Amino acid sequence: MNFNGPIEPERVTETDRGRDVAPRQHARRRGGRLAGFGLILVAGTALASGAWSHYAERRQVLATAEQARDFVPQVRVTTVEPSDTNEVVKLPATTSAFASANIFARASGYIATRAVDIGDQVKAGQLLAEIVAPELDHQIAQAEATLAQLNWSFQQAQANRELAKVTWDRDRPLVDKGWVTAQQGTIDEQTLKAQEAAVSVAQANIRAEEAQLQVLRQQKLYQRVVAPFDGVITQRNIDVGSLVQADATSGTFMFTLQQGNVIRTQVFVPQDAAFGLKPGITAVVHVPEMPDRTFPGTVTRIADALQPGSRTLLTEVDIPNPDAALTSGIYCTVELRIPRRTPSFRISADAVIFNAGGMQVAVVDNGVVHLRKIDVLRDLGRELEVDSGVKRGDQIILNPSVDLADGAKVRAQPTTTVS
Repeated sequence: MNFNGPIEPERVTETDRGRDVAPRQHARRRGGRLAGFGLILVAGTALASGAWSHYAERRQVLATAEQARDFVPQVRVTTVEPSDTNEVVKLPATTSAFASANIFARASGYIATRAVDIGDQVKAGQLLAEIVAPELDHQIAQAEATLAQLNWSFQQAQANRELAKVTWDRDRPLVDKGWVTAQQGTIDEQTLKAQEAAVSVAQANIRAEEAQLQVLRQQKLYQRVVAPFDGVITQRNIDVGSLVQADATSGTFMFTLQQGNVIRTQVFVPQDAAFGLKPGITAVVHVPEMPDRTFPGTVTRIADALQPGSRTLLTEVDIPNPDAALTSGIYCTVELRIPRRTPSFRISADAVIFNAGGMQVAVVDNGVVHLRKIDVLRDLGRELEVDSGVKRGDQIILNPSVDLADGAKVRAQPTTTVS
């Protein structure tokens, strides 16, 4: 190797070039064939995988459809039972006294004594107040003197009648014999009749004066104001020294007395429950302020006609109140136990279906669903009271699905019985 001069490039001849190109072209053609085969293999694999996936999905869809066709869902059911023989109706009411009296003055005068006040318990005949009326005593004395005068006048009339009778008895035979003139006989006879009439007038005057005296004496008794029945004083409008008047239209209102051993309530029963109502039906009164106690009562009176505006029946309930736990004017709730006139059934509100067909329930009979339309009488919250569509012993589905159809097959799973 010569390091002293420049290096000359190696000369390549055409023959050498031809020899190198042929192997390269061959290698390129072989690489292309391999790439095409790989692409074909990948495409075939993808087609095979897609076909298999489609086939698997189709088989799964067919299996699911067959399973859905053969699937029988399980549902919860409850048994229908009839309602109680008595319908319980709760209505608001207000208590009132069994008897209440506003006591007015029947004698005019001044109050001398007031023996009671508001809240006092009194007995029948007990003194409530006493009225002083001196002029009434003078009127009684005058009437008694007049009566005595009339009695003396009556005795005088009787004496005159006896004299006229004796005269006529003596002169009548003489007139018949002609010894006394007929005119004198007529005078004697008419005098006797006049004296008899005078006696009758005197008797009538005595009876009239006695009646007037009785009125005055009764007014004297009215000076003592007494309780007409056992009860409690709930209002007092007079005091000692008050002037009271006995006028029939503007008499003085003195006391209010209420009888509280029996409390009365008036309730208005709706038309749908009124037809089974009658005296003697049991009632229970509840007072919100006494939740731990109930007050039993009885329906005693009912109106013969419903109120045209509200379609309700006026009903009175009497409640014994021996311990005076109840007073008049209390708001309360009256629970009436009215016998049912038509049978009905209670169903759970969870069993009701609302759709275009109205209110329905799904009844299971031998594993087959039957949709039945119902008529609701009362909504009790968690339960409904119906009178048609179901019967005792029916199995109804709770919480039915929205796609539940009539004729579908189900498996019933019993739950608690509705009663």
